[in-house]
Amino acid sequence: MVIVTTTDLPPTLRPPADPHSPRPADEDASLVPPALAVRPEVLLLDFGGVVFETRKRPEGMTDAAALVADVLGRAGHAVAVDDIAESMRAGTKALTHWKHAMGRTQRPAELTHRMLWEEFLLADQSEPVRATAAAAGARLMELINPLLNDHLVRDGAEDLLRTAREAGIRVGIVSNAHAGRAHRRLMREHGLERFVAVQLYSDEVGVRKPNPEMIERAARALGSVPQHCWYVGDTQDRDVQAGRRAGVGAVLLTRSKHTDAPPFGVRDTADLVVDAPADLVAVLREAAPRGPSTGGPDAGGPDATAATAPPSAPAAAPRRRPRALLLDQGGVLTTSEKRTDGLAALARETAARLRAAGHQVPDLAMADALARGREAYAEHKAAETDTVDRTPVAYEVDARTFWGEMVAPGFDAGARSWLLAEAEDLNHRYARAKSTARLRDGVADLLRWCRANDVKVGVVSNTICGRSGRERLERAGVADLIGVHLYSDEVGRRKPDPAIVAEAVRALDVDPADCWFVGDKPWRDVAAARAAGVGTTVVVRGGAPDGDALAASLGEHRPDLLLASMTDVHDALRSAADAP
Repeated sequence: MVIVTTTDLPPTLRPPADPHSPRPADEDASLVPPALAVRPEVLLLDFGGVVFETRKRPEGMTDAAALVADVLGRAGHAVAVDDIAESMRAGTKALTHWKHAMGRTQRPAELTHRMLWEEFLLADQSEPVRATAAAAGARLMELINPLLNDHLVRDGAEDLLRTAREAGIRVGIVSNAHAGRAHRRLMREHGLERFVAVQLYSDEVGVRKPNPEMIERAARALGSVPQHCWYVGDTQDRDVQAGRRAGVGAVLLTRSKHTDAPPFGVRDTADLVVDAPADLVAVLREAAPRGPSTGGPDAGGPDATAATAPPSAPAAAPRRRPRALLLDQGGVLTTSEKRTDGLAALARETAARLRAAGHQVPDLAMADALARGREAYAEHKAAETDTVDRTPVAYEVDARTFWGEMVAPGFDAGARSWLLAEAEDLNHRYARAKSTARLRDGVADLLRWCRANDVKVGVVSNTICGRSGRERLERAGVADLIGVHLYSDEVGRRKPDPAIVAEAVRALDVDPADCWFVGDKPWRDVAAARAAGVGTTVVVRGGAPDGDALAASLGEHRPDLLLASMTDVHDALRSAADAP
């Protein structure tokens, strides 16, 4: 391994033959590692230890536990902050051991956010507590990330990014992370996102370093191959091994607290170790320009073939007050308006980002691909339901399936890889672009009444982006009145499958027979609720189905209550609560 410090660098770059001794002052400058003699086509950087350094906040775990306690409290689970903090400390220690163990394996997968909370961070808490945290798993990881650690841009990181851009070198982030959303936000807030063409975070792509697939995916996403990339990390067990397994052109390390203390011996070595990203600026500048690149086997633009009033409600209203109220979101809590202009803007923006990553995708081709993806998703929903033992089974499409299999087929492998790498972020942008939403009249009063009367509340919604759904309720000022959010893209199942309803019941720790479920589509909402054993089903008018569609669906899936508005739902609850 070559050790280079700041003082060892310009005006000459001459790493010592012995990594543990100083470089002689008159050593020949030609001894730059051969792997660094020619500039890379792509520069791949780790996030922590390279672009940012993290410093633990002394009060961080207590602050994080307080936030988690607040979320649990909304679902009716009173757990002391100190108790949560103790669980999270134990879980974090276990998680550290798991990460070290994964560093010894060949192709490790990443934990899901649900597994993080259920199997590690809150593993010794009750099942309802674990289920509630798991339901908000990704959001909780995003929120506690800045509470646990301060993040500082490392010396020279921005200069390195700017130097790469000036040299025409595409840049990607390749990072093990349990809160990729938080890392994307930090990149944006510090003005670094503009230098980066793709970001891969392990919680978004499902694999983690030293699995070489992380680097292979990033290279493909940037229209290249690992052999034409430099990879910069800070750890031997994860970064050096991932780089060597992927066959990158060069592996470099920027020294951090982890660099010289791997959890076990590592045979692979880096081509160069420096103190800080600032030390790599001269390395990059003094490397010879790369000749015309052929990129990866599928580099370039798209393939040449790419193409471019219902019946009245039942007379008898249920009189039993529920312990929990389960609510659909779209059409029940909120109404939405489609934004065709937003989708057009998203297509242009995505095409521009693809071109910045080296894929010559015209705006029109991206717009056509997005339209085809939307059609494919609509077909999936229309033919969504199987049955097992007469129970509906319906799987949801996740972000990678939507962007990688429904939107991307007309593009070459490189562009498809980029779409897969950015799928989680693209999905969030897509959800915001395709529609706007507002609360239905009466919703805020209903939710406040539930809080005041100890009726637990859960959201159970089919959606391609639960993250956007949460944000809409946060902006409306009612998110803190909801105990648990179950979104189909996060659970993996969609109504009429009762599994998503059962997960809400598990999190709220109630008997489904003691719940009301309010939806707007009988064939999904009533079917899912009844299959899950929910005691009372309610359909509210004014949602997505028009009058004829609603009327046609009421034969097989007629609800216990068919109401005109959310105010009527509120009145029905009060009536049940007041009944003897």
